[in-house]
Amino acid sequence: MKKIWFDDALDLASLTANGGQCMPGYLGIEFIEYGDDWIKARMPVTDRTKQPYGRLHGGASVVLAETIGSVGAAMTVDRSKFATVGMEINANHIRPVKEGDVFAVARAESIGRTTQIWSIRITDEAGKLVCISRITMAVISTDRA
Repeated sequence: MKKIWFDDALDLASLTANGGQCMPGYLGIEFIEYGDDWIKARMPVTDRTKQPYGRLHGGASVVLAETIGSVGAAMTVDRSKFATVGMEINANHIRPVKEGDVFAVARAESIGRTTQIWSIRITDEAGKLVCISRITMAVISTDRA
């Protein structure tokens, strides 16, 4: 697969720090790895990410999916000219998680001039599928953003 990133390399620490003072930081989302056409993040399953019954909250999974899909999309464009913004996201929750970490891997399904579609697979520490999500991103000129 051809490298999809606009920059030569992704600075995972900066991507993590960029969300530090908002939702991703509050939930503990950390960017940990990437390849030519994918990016990976980790999120701890803690009281901040659980629902009242002690399981990973579906909304936290969606935040993780939207975070990694949005960041992935942003890293494919010239950010001095374009911004990527979410248009639609969906998620299918497969199995519960009560503790540990979950991992999300986002891959672009389509990188177009005006829209992008990303698939995100969230797994538990054993590699079992927890959630499948898809996000559609709009690519807009920064004079509109």
